[in-house]
Amino acid sequence: MTGSKPRSVVLLSGGMDSSVCAALAARDTCAAALHVSYGQRTEARERKSFDAICDRLEIDTRLAVRNEIFGKIGGSALTDSSIAVPAAREDIGHGEIPVTYVPFRNAHFLSAAVSWAEVLDATRIYIGAVEQDSSGYPDCRPAYYRAFEEVIRQGTREGRIGIVAPLIALRKAEIVKLGLQIGAPFDLTWSCYSQGDLACGVCESCALRLRAFSEAGTPDPIPYAAQAAGHKI
Repeated sequence: MTGSKPRSVVLLSGGMDSSVCAALAARDTCAAALHVSYGQRTEARERKSFDAICDRLEIDTRLAVRNEIFGKIGGSALTDSSIAVPAAREDIGHGEIPVTYVPFRNAHFLSAAVSWAEVLDATRIYIGAVEQDSSGYPDCRPAYYRAFEEVIRQGTREGRIGIVAPLIALRKAEIVKLGLQIGAPFDLTWSCYSQGDLACGVCESCALRLRAFSEAGTPDPIPYAAQAAGHKI
């Protein structure tokens, strides 16, 4: 414990969902933020968002690390330059898992967070995973996190670290509304899969984000490429 609040580690990519998750962690716990660069196309831009979000939320304890396995094994449009990032489908979240899926990525992220949590004596891992209104990645399902909690219980020194996924059952528009209520720094976030200057507006991540802000009845504060302005999902 630090003061009256428990310690936590929050996984912070720099995106919309993780920023809301980080704001909740900073509000309710003594939070430390962990960022993992993994060879993704927009890793420099995401790292910039991570630092800016931590500054805004006054999260002083932070750690940025690299995981090189994903860039070496390929197999995802996010980490393999030979695979194009596709435009969003109209049936996002249905049908086959898209090529933007990074194989078993969240297990690597959670493992790093749990290791650091043991060192910090933190009892919670926050992650901004979302099952609703998502691309359908298998490592964003509630059952996955329940199973991983059992791994933590069996494989850590005291077995008392829990996973907190506060957004997992929310729709994207609800996440936007929650973020606005708690002061999540949406203006500092980055969600685009393919570009690091202006968000493309047409990849699945951009499309889901734009739709969420539209349904929440508030403008998205980040810039988009002009040609994406009229894109609808």
